[in-house]
Amino acid sequence: MGDLTKPIFREVPGGVELEVWVQPGAIRSEIVGFHGEALKIRVAAQAREGRANQALVEFLADVFGLPRSQISIVHGEKTRKKTVLIRGLSLEEARRRLG
Repeated sequence: MGDLTKPIFREVPGGVELEVWVQPGAIRSEIVGFHGEALKIRVAAQAREGRANQALVEFLADVFGLPRSQISIVHGEKTRKKTVLIRGLSLEEARRRLG
């Protein structure tokens, strides 16, 4: 999955934060690389009424093999650049699961 040594993850109490750049309205949800210091993710939902945010949380829950309740957007709910909190994972485990 590319260069996971980039500072897209940050360890915080209880888990890790992930910097993402979201492109809504895609045909399917997928990780497509990097956008600066953020992981670029296309989501198959429009940016209306929180649908793209919900699709992002669901996609990341699948990617990391976690319940949706362990994934939350902590910054950027109304912008493309978001900070996502992934609870219950160490920095190493998050990188491993993504890679």
